[in-house]
Amino acid sequence: MNIPSHFRNATGVIMAVAAAIFWGISGTCAQFLFEQKGLDPAWLVCWRLLLGGVLLLLFSVSRKNPDTFHIWKKPTDILQIILFGILGMVAVQFTYFYSISLSNAATATILQYLGPLIVVAFYAVKNKRWPLLVEYSALVFALSGTFLLVTHGSFDTLVISNEAFLWGILSAVALAFYTIHPVGLLRKFSPATVTGWGMLLGGLVMTPVMRPWEIQGIWDLETYLAFGYIILFGSVMAFYLFLTSVTIIGATNASLLCSVEPLAAAGTAVVWLGVYFGAMDWVGTFFILITVYLLTRKRAPRFSPTIQVEKIRIGKVDRPI
Repeated sequence: MNIPSHFRNATGVIMAVAAAIFWGISGTCAQFLFEQKGLDPAWLVCWRLLLGGVLLLLFSVSRKNPDTFHIWKKPTDILQIILFGILGMVAVQFTYFYSISLSNAATATILQYLGPLIVVAFYAVKNKRWPLLVEYSALVFALSGTFLLVTHGSFDTLVISNEAFLWGILSAVALAFYTIHPVGLLRKFSPATVTGWGMLLGGLVMTPVMRPWEIQGIWDLETYLAFGYIILFGSVMAFYLFLTSVTIIGATNASLLCSVEPLAAAGTAVVWLGVYFGAMDWVGTFFILITVYLLTRKRAPRFSPTIQVEKIRIGKVDRPI
């Protein structure tokens, strides 16, 4: 049965927006668990990586994906997936969740969206070329947005702690690393395979330290609902919907639509948790979203849809992601 193209495109748009919203809300769920239920960010990351990795690999196996276990055949691939799991998945998840615990989901998500700018800077240095005009414009918007977000326009004080700002920037750096590092693997293996193994390995590395079997915090219906949302919707469903949308509307459009994520995080944090978000915060958010738009539009012609998935959203299975 042939489905009209406009219906397929509409479906792709809905899927991409839904994925971004799922990611944004998962950040707010994490803030709720940290502030009101006493969960430790690293402990939650450990569980998220373990369960998310297992579910993604089971999904890959259920789809009869032939490369699910082929990634363990060559030593070079094994080394790359181990590095991705430890330095990519663990780093980006922990820095993002810890940044949330120090500030709020909205601020942490927006600061993490500086990651694409770091990617551009990396390739400018690697390729030994000066940034293009659009990249300079993106830099101005990114710095302006960050300045407004953390100072509200005042040169004298920060509206978030120095520690929260530092971990937010580290989250952006981690996002850039796991965006760049797995490109070689993703040219040979499916995103579900790479991300699933990366998450599972990261969770296993954290297990001896975090001891996920030692339950902590307050566990009631609210806790189970927020925890379940982070695993199922903020991880597996968001990842699946985004990748499916890429096959329908293309990676450029899907990536641009995912800029809804910071808005979803900000909106739910304001409405649900009562986080204050003033005029300067919204202006700063808008500037950083312009940064993402400029960089995505500029880079779109250079990559196929598959490579765009690698560079824009890999690992955001969970946001960071």
